[in-house]
Amino acid sequence: MSLLTKTMSLAAAAAMAVTLMSSASFAEDGTGQQLYPLFTYRTGPYAPSFIPFGAGNIDYLRYINEVEGGVDGVKILVQECETAYTIERGIECYERYKNGYNGALTAAIYPHSSGLDVALTDKARIDKIPIVSPGGGQNIATDGRVFPYQYPLVFDYWSEAQIIVDYIAQQAGGYDKLKGLKIATLYHDSGYGRDTIEPLGILAKKYGFEDIQIPVPHPGEQQQTQWQQIRRANADWVFLRGWGVMTPVAIKTAARVGFPADRIIGDIWSGSEDDARPAGAVAKGYLAVSVFPPGTDYGILKTLKANILDKGKSDLKDNSKFGTVYYNYGVIEAITFVEALRTGHKKFGNRPLTAAEGQWALEHLDIDQKRIAELGAEGLISPLKTSIDNHKGETIAAKIIQWNGQSWDTRTDWIKADASLFADVIKAKAAAYAKEKGIEPRVATN
Repeated sequence: MSLLTKTMSLAAAAAMAVTLMSSASFAEDGTGQQLYPLFTYRTGPYAPSFIPFGAGNIDYLRYINEVEGGVDGVKILVQECETAYTIERGIECYERYKNGYNGALTAAIYPHSSGLDVALTDKARIDKIPIVSPGGGQNIATDGRVFPYQYPLVFDYWSEAQIIVDYIAQQAGGYDKLKGLKIATLYHDSGYGRDTIEPLGILAKKYGFEDIQIPVPHPGEQQQTQWQQIRRANADWVFLRGWGVMTPVAIKTAARVGFPADRIIGDIWSGSEDDARPAGAVAKGYLAVSVFPPGTDYGILKTLKANILDKGKSDLKDNSKFGTVYYNYGVIEAITFVEALRTGHKKFGNRPLTAAEGQWALEHLDIDQKRIAELGAEGLISPLKTSIDNHKGETIAAKIIQWNGQSWDTRTDWIKADASLFADVIKAKAAAYAKEKGIEPRVATN
């Protein structure tokens, strides 16, 4: 997702101060605990996305602490740090917590921003701090030989481009039917939004479809010109790479120019309830990529409801957000953190992990189907196995969901990306980066 550099207002600054004083810190003294720096954006234009996401994060970690007694007996100390979704404040939060807090050790940092992930690349390498960005990291960082401290876990935008094209091919009747189709990408004009330009160019050349790229300046409140361009081009499909207000505005503007909602596929940050519902009736039929499936009929969600929500311990202020896309995303991300700690404990013992130990753990994650079932997360997450060579995961998959006017329906099972399709390109880009920075790629060892 893009980084906004708007200066915070005095009110937002005051809100940040309150957050830092009354955040979801589960203890004051961190001795013997594992630190989880929770980078928040409760203020600013993207706060509606963070609020349910942060609640899912906090609720799962609270459940681990209060019901399970910690991760293998190790409690997690959560410290919020408000970024307002800006790079500057994000870097301040990173500097504040990279070396731990009040006796609690830092094993990894989740920046919750694609732009901040990029901005921390060199810092993380110097400081040797793992930076984890599930669903929003740099695809090039898949190559852990060159990027030992960046973890684009679970999903990436290049894989998303491939899955979008795969779904369109299914609807068209095969890959050979893609030739001559016009696929327009309407993207947030930022690093996040531009990240699918290259892979879509590769796919267009491979399959013969016309690749139309149309940027939308932040925040995306005016899109009439862009949608008229889409109509003039007679686009068959639109891949919507929005964020925040840009998504409902896109859906409503598409309706005004007569473009059907069921031919628009939003990316993972354009597929929440808060993206579709504000567009009203015209959003019915709208499609989206889902890595964080909505719903409450998962074992872990039922567990959280019984132990956290029903007991008044949830960070949610609006319980209707329970089980929504972003709430479930928060739970999924927290699962990756906790499972990384469990992985590290098996090697280093049941104690707080250092950053070096966290790095090892993140490179040896293996959340297989058996473990997913044990977590009560069947259907919520797909298997995740990492290595030094692969910081993203061996299996990259997503579902396509559709808005029925009130909620999301699942249109497909997990659609798996073909990791080999872009593998050579990624390795070449990583090699070029290593040469530019004078980095000697690591050799995989245990």
